[in-house]
Amino acid sequence: MNIIRHIPNTITSMNLFCGLMGVIFTFKGQLDTAFLLMIAAAVCDFCDGFSARLLKAYSELGKQLDSLADMVSFGTLPALMSHRMMVEAGTTSWVCYIPLLIGVFSALRLAKFNIDERQTENFIGLPTPACAMIIGSFAYYVCNTPDSILAGWAGTTWFIPAVSILLSALLVCEMPMFSMKFKKGSENKVRILRLTFACMTAAEALAVAILGLNWSMVILLVFIGYILINLIAYLFTARE
Repeated sequence: MNIIRHIPNTITSMNLFCGLMGVIFTFKGQLDTAFLLMIAAAVCDFCDGFSARLLKAYSELGKQLDSLADMVSFGTLPALMSHRMMVEAGTTSWVCYIPLLIGVFSALRLAKFNIDERQTENFIGLPTPACAMIIGSFAYYVCNTPDSILAGWAGTTWFIPAVSILLSALLVCEMPMFSMKFKKGSENKVRILRLTFACMTAAEALAVAILGLNWSMVILLVFIGYILINLIAYLFTARE
């Protein structure tokens, strides 16, 4: 029995486990802990693909398991976190269920990714981990800075539903988005976008440190910046 070929799937299973634990802590109202578990799931999500390439342990089972794990960690978990934020803010009407659309559109995004041959190197639409990180970091920031402007927005009946609808649309849109994994043979345009993104990330981290903001703001700004860079590149390409 070749144990090595099971290593990627084991790591993927850890991704799923972290996502499930995150759901439990979300139900308990501990959104900050849920976000830390989401980060752990994201680390596992990166490592399973890396280990599969390193060990040449690709399998159809691993591909399907990866999508199922991502659905929990980066689809169900952020949707429930958004819903919980609204409930804790006092919103109990039907509006608080709008964020659950994140889970639905994440499933569509993952299913689309599995059958779309155009997404072997880069992405078409917002990747589910990026969407989840925006929601998770926002929830963590609100939990740890209850007097901030963002916390005030989270307490309204419109902000989280509006963001949920926007992110849901981005998940299934046809806008090209570069992969954050640096690979040999990438197009010059993609390399420039990645370099710009890296510089922006460094600048955002420095600004957050200087302003003394909670560290989760770095993650929030990084992934918002990722969307903006791709949007600008898409608009310029459309004009050509």
